[in-house]
Amino acid sequence: MHLRAQLFTKLVTTAIAFSYLVQLTFPGYKEALWISGFDYQQGQYWRLITVALVHNNFIHVSLNLYALYVLGASVELYLGRKGYIFILLTSLIFGSLASALFNNPSIKSVGASGIVFGLFGSLILIGARARVSRFGIIGLVITNFALSFFVEGIDWRAHIGGLLGGLIITFVATRNN
Repeated sequence: MHLRAQLFTKLVTTAIAFSYLVQLTFPGYKEALWISGFDYQQGQYWRLITVALVHNNFIHVSLNLYALYVLGASVELYLGRKGYIFILLTSLIFGSLASALFNNPSIKSVGASGIVFGLFGSLILIGARARVSRFGIIGLVITNFALSFFVEGIDWRAHIGGLLGGLIITFVATRNN
């Protein structure tokens, strides 16, 4: 059951990795998918989703893929495929909206970290429901959030938006458990 539960996580990580390879091959690809406040105001809402497919560099995509794989497999196993898909989409959209609405319109944002922070939020609530210590995951959230202020180019707004999206959807999905 566990390997089957990871199927969607594997599909998402593979799609993002493949997209990164396409980005390296076709330089204009990244510009077509990233998000900025300007894009959002111009009605290019599809960028709220496609932003997760492009990344700044190899380290950026590698860290996001690793976190997505490790965190995603647990969330997918606990909530099932449908709940997991809702977590991913909601976290991505909340993260993208926070980035687009609260950043300077000239700032270009890329990456899947809104999803990663949504999975962090989800695991915090799953841990609470399962009566498991959440201090480790909360420590990871704080550490990763703090990095936003020390490493140039990390969008803390997307992190907060993704975290809120993950918390909200997981709360709704698990409220009867």
